[in-house]
Amino acid sequence: MIGIDPAETFRQEARDLLEELESGLLDLGQDPQNRALIDSSFRALHTIKGSGAMFGFTAVANFVHEFETAFDRVRKGQSDASSRLIDIALEAKDYISALIEDEETDVDGDAILSRLRVIVGSSATAPAADVAPAAPSVAPDGIKSWRLEFYLPSDALVFGTNPQLLLAELADIGPTKVMALTERVPALDTLDPEVPHIGWRVDIDAVDPSGAIDDVFMFLRDAMELTLVEVAPEAAPAPVSGPSEPAPSSVSKVAASAKADATGDKAASTSLRVPAERLDELMDRVGELVIAQARLSQLAAHSDDATLKSVAEDLERLSSGLRDTTMGIRMVPIGTLFSRFRRLVYDLSSELGKPIEFVTAGEDTELDKNVIERLADPLVHLIRNAVDHGLESPDRRRASGKSETGIVRLSATYSGAEVAISVTDDGAGLDAQRIRAKAEENGLISADAKLSDQELYQLIFAPGFSTAQQVTSLSGRGVGMDVVKRTIDGLRGTIELNTNPGAGTTASLRLPLTLAIIEGMLVRVGDGLYTIPLAAVEECVELTAEAEATRSGRNFLDIRGSLVPYLRLREVFQTPGVTGEHQKVVIVSSGEGRVGLVVDQIIGNNQTVIKQLSRLHSGIRTFSGATILGDGSVALILDTAHLVSAGQSYVGRSERAAS
Repeated sequence: MIGIDPAETFRQEARDLLEELESGLLDLGQDPQNRALIDSSFRALHTIKGSGAMFGFTAVANFVHEFETAFDRVRKGQSDASSRLIDIALEAKDYISALIEDEETDVDGDAILSRLRVIVGSSATAPAADVAPAAPSVAPDGIKSWRLEFYLPSDALVFGTNPQLLLAELADIGPTKVMALTERVPALDTLDPEVPHIGWRVDIDAVDPSGAIDDVFMFLRDAMELTLVEVAPEAAPAPVSGPSEPAPSSVSKVAASAKADATGDKAASTSLRVPAERLDELMDRVGELVIAQARLSQLAAHSDDATLKSVAEDLERLSSGLRDTTMGIRMVPIGTLFSRFRRLVYDLSSELGKPIEFVTAGEDTELDKNVIERLADPLVHLIRNAVDHGLESPDRRRASGKSETGIVRLSATYSGAEVAISVTDDGAGLDAQRIRAKAEENGLISADAKLSDQELYQLIFAPGFSTAQQVTSLSGRGVGMDVVKRTIDGLRGTIELNTNPGAGTTASLRLPLTLAIIEGMLVRVGDGLYTIPLAAVEECVELTAEAEATRSGRNFLDIRGSLVPYLRLREVFQTPGVTGEHQKVVIVSSGEGRVGLVVDQIIGNNQTVIKQLSRLHSGIRTFSGATILGDGSVALILDTAHLVSAGQSYVGRSERAAS
């Protein structure tokens, strides 16, 4: 059995908490008075500190404690959540991340804390023993006296819990008096130094400290002894032996809430963290099962055995359900990716001096996790280009009658079996003449070449292409957009650029929902078998005699009054042999474009397990992969996006020739 690494468990949870913290800080920058954002950021810090101490990340716990102490002044309304505070808090978050990941960094953590203290006007936390004595037991403003007694779990010290830090946190709640409870300390010859034998009695003056105490002992309360009672004014601090037994009228609120929370946690535990490698392995197994099921179905189709046919039908139903369930597990909301770019835009805005409003939409749209992972870098490049090249400086925007604050929109939505993602800015737009001049200078096109605007914009994705006047830390080397194009092509997707001079540019990406298993239409061209993704198929029609008489390689079909270009796959694939009778045309679409694919025979639909082509064949744009059929033969999967693009370019050439 593979052991679980506690340190890695902490790192995984800390990454999520740091993401939550960063998101909260960025939101707080837009809404400094939002109490809920301040509290959520504070809770994230508190959780990182507590779990860091528990798992032995002492440096993390100490740094976060100081960070939390300074940030607590914002929580108490003693300091404002200014833009300077947010900047330094984000630096502190990055430093915490480096500590957790054991990364080398030149950042001085003490310097960050010093700057943080200067901004919030605080100093280091006073030790618990130096805290002022308790106020009167009942103050005019509702403050009461409370007595807290607790004994830590026997393994608390082993897991890095520091009682002094806990007492310091209790002192932050209100004026306290602290007393050690030593009745349980054993004789020296039987004393275990790793067991916390000492208990603590803490008298606190506060309105109702139960919630704050609950936060302090968040990671310990289920296994510790803890009581909290309200102390009457005449109560005397009599010594106790062992845990106190409060009267029924003053039952410990914290103990009761701990029990309720523990029960609630069990009921609400509806998710489980699973390594991505296990999901990939599960998907591979499901793929092999689908192939085996296809073989069984093929054997059953040629058999008269009713039992075999029944088993084949049951297995097909079960494998289909298992496939859908497994695919659902792999689907991840794209919002997990979008949230990463808020910090990117925030930093770019500061670096370039451009006020930017970052707007996202469609965060609930789901994509295969592998697509999400590979999509991060292309979106980074597109957003950086939108900010650097697209958005003008505040002076230029003001001169052109725009708001000084530029807008970058990132959105996602479903489009059939694809997801459409767009990055839009409200900047100056693309300069077609400048792009053309640069392309001619680089030898990408000739001076007399006739290109549509879309074909011209696609030149931006050529390696080394850049229209920047000078090289900066952000752009000018032409090594970004070609990476975007290669990655999107590798995901069997498409990318288009559309611009409105003076009003902005939109980069539109279309990507398949998954890269693993799809429904496919199996067709024959000559002796070869090919699979067309069923989600891209709109309809199938007969190739008319008039169209068959035109042997020009490409032509048009009249589909209910709309001209659709079609490609003869026999000619595209240079398939030898005689063309069969009654050829079929499969109309496929990608984005707004459509094209007809002429095939010899439509065999039927099947579940298609996508197998990636080797590196030797990776440059063949017509195919996006291959699949194994039930009889063990291989069928190539057509890249419909590329074929539609080829058909649409034919339309464009025909229109230019006609004009």
